[in-house]
Amino acid sequence: MKNILLLFFFLCGLKTAGQDRSADTLSETGFFAIVQAYHPVVRQADIAISTARAEVQLARGMFDPSIGVNTARKNFDGIRYYNETAPVLSIPTWYGIELQAGTNYLDGSRTDPTETPGKTNHLGVSVPLAKNLLMDKRRAALQTSRILRSLSTVEKKRIINDLLLEAGEAYWNWVRSYELVRVARSAIAINEKRLQFVIGSYQLGERAAIDSVEALTQLQGFRYQLNEATLQYENAKVQLNAWLWNEADVPYEIAESVSPSSGQLAALMERPLYGPSDNRLDSAIDQHPKLREFDYKLRALQINKRLKFQELLPMVNLKYNQLSKGYDLGKTAGDFFSVPNYRVGLQFSIPLRLSQGRAEYRMAKLKLEETTLMKAYSRQLLRTKLQMVYNEWENIQSQLRLQEALYQNLFRLQQAEEAKFFNGESSLFFINSREMKVVEARQKIIDIQAKLQVSALKVRHAAGLL
Repeated sequence: MKNILLLFFFLCGLKTAGQDRSADTLSETGFFAIVQAYHPVVRQADIAISTARAEVQLARGMFDPSIGVNTARKNFDGIRYYNETAPVLSIPTWYGIELQAGTNYLDGSRTDPTETPGKTNHLGVSVPLAKNLLMDKRRAALQTSRILRSLSTVEKKRIINDLLLEAGEAYWNWVRSYELVRVARSAIAINEKRLQFVIGSYQLGERAAIDSVEALTQLQGFRYQLNEATLQYENAKVQLNAWLWNEADVPYEIAESVSPSSGQLAALMERPLYGPSDNRLDSAIDQHPKLREFDYKLRALQINKRLKFQELLPMVNLKYNQLSKGYDLGKTAGDFFSVPNYRVGLQFSIPLRLSQGRAEYRMAKLKLEETTLMKAYSRQLLRTKLQMVYNEWENIQSQLRLQEALYQNLFRLQQAEEAKFFNGESSLFFINSREMKVVEARQKIIDIQAKLQVSALKVRHAAGLL
């Protein structure tokens, strides 16, 4: 199923282009799908989740019933002192109570007088009355492991959130460099035609020879720009390839024919998320993976605090065993508390100064307080960061509108200059100057569009939504 979904996303990213582009294209959605599925950092996060699940299973193992057998025999100088076999089944429960059931066989000439010879059985219970009553190490370990299992899932979301921001920056740098190559090639195509026109006009005696040099110089300048843009594109593609891995954990490179999806860079986006003044922002911030990590950590620390408090209490354990002859445990269960065959005991101990317990409890409280402060501080940092990147997004959006208006006006001036040139009222120098301004304005638009896309990613990243 996973491979089918990835194939679907990849096909969404690789489409047949429009009229001027016949190569396959890679969209941001398709690129992100590949990164989320196969990047080693994401795979490591999946391993961490699997490890956390194994930790839960390990903690549950402390509540597994256990069976044991104690057997002993002594012979000396032909005297059979004793022969004892005592299997026992122990069943720990969630509330700290431990149940026991067992049988015992004892014979010999010199057995312990406190033990009952022959076949006996017992059903028993051990109950903590103070320490370990409300929380013990087994329950704390299981509850903490469950919290850490949930924490590992949230950590994966945070890792993906950070990863996709870096991957997105590489993707939009690739798109930007590709569009700059297209601009340079378009300018070269126009100037090659213009050079042929000027050469033809010179041959007809309509233009001076220096005009052909002027046209050639402009063409050479754009060829140099293409060389620089091509280098940037190749390097950007290398950076993009660093994010691409397959299901065999092997990196791979996109084909030479693959190019960015058309229209992505020029799309003028609406608000990418709630603005800083939006009332829904607080709830969005609270769902940020980083803050949710703090929530799970605080829950784990609360459990640790409860456990350390139990360490301050005295250990008072009540043990009761119902005894019976033979191996009939069912009969023993029926006689529970009704037949006075029993063994009962009370175990009590407490440190006189409680130095270790008081210190550990205080440390647990301080760690909880520290983490609470860190959560509040991190929340404010996230809110501040979100407001800053949102302001940046709005500013870049405004810059883009201004630059597009400037480009349109510069393009009109170029068209007017070309009309004057064909009417013999201008020179090639002025056309080249106008054209250079138009190309620079177009390149600036591409730069701003790429910055706008990255800025939108930063807004979503600051809100934890990538």
